[in-house]
Amino acid sequence: MEKTREKAGKISAKKGSWAWLALLPLYIFTLAFVLGPLIYMVALSFMTREEVWGVAAEFTLKNYRGIFQPVYLSTFWESIKLACISTGLVILLGYPFGYFMAKLTAKWKKRTMLLLMIPFWTSSLLRLYGWMIIFRAGGVLDKLLTALHITQEPLKLLYTYPAVVVGMVYALLPFMIFSVYSSAEKLDFSLVEAARDLGASPVQAFFTVSLKLTLPGLLSGVVLTFVPSMGLFFIADILGGNKVVLVGSLIQEQLMKAHNWPFAAALSVALLALTTVFLWLYRKLSGVKDLEGLV
Repeated sequence: MEKTREKAGKISAKKGSWAWLALLPLYIFTLAFVLGPLIYMVALSFMTREEVWGVAAEFTLKNYRGIFQPVYLSTFWESIKLACISTGLVILLGYPFGYFMAKLTAKWKKRTMLLLMIPFWTSSLLRLYGWMIIFRAGGVLDKLLTALHITQEPLKLLYTYPAVVVGMVYALLPFMIFSVYSSAEKLDFSLVEAARDLGASPVQAFFTVSLKLTLPGLLSGVVLTFVPSMGLFFIADILGGNKVVLVGSLIQEQLMKAHNWPFAAALSVALLALTTVFLWLYRKLSGVKDLEGLV
């Protein structure tokens, strides 16, 4: 028995000595494509822009001071407001969908998941152009409302704030549905029935049992919707025109038009810090001790 244990210990030691080789590609990828670009972005944000083109390696805080100008602060505020509105609507629509989707039979679960994944087979830009066709004056929505005698004149929905909100919700809703579904599918619904048998109303059973047990999926969906909605500038550009400007749009403008790379990097660092703070606050307010449920 002791010899067997010694052999098993030697084998496990050999495996452990070579285990780092299996993780080496992951470490290299993380350093090259995650940590490296972040360090470069932070370093670039403290550099000085050349008068014509390029960047000078001269330390400055001018880029961060420029963020506190009223026009840029209002852009951050609009991005936060749009992210909160979009995330709230995604929760209202996506949580019930994902929760009741978990109650379907295996056959209908597969069909529903297929319907949710089909839009991802096409370009997101093409799908947004489809919304342009729907929202434009004299488009599909206008014709439908006119046929139902709800409106008499063409609506001007395209290039408006509600159109951007609809685009955000449409793009991010599947992430909330799948996140909630992954938690609700593991939920033991017999616990809900037990709560009902003990005298709890349907609402009480939901908030005391179902919501608490599916909270990791809900938080995961919030992370996957709130963070991207802060920087999905192409949705605001396509459906909002120049009327809705997000931080992502501002960063793109500084990179592509103004060629002010240090200021764009400073905006990116500020956006990263802002989203991190919001996620930390949400984590504290929700009472979540760790983020294992979000992975």
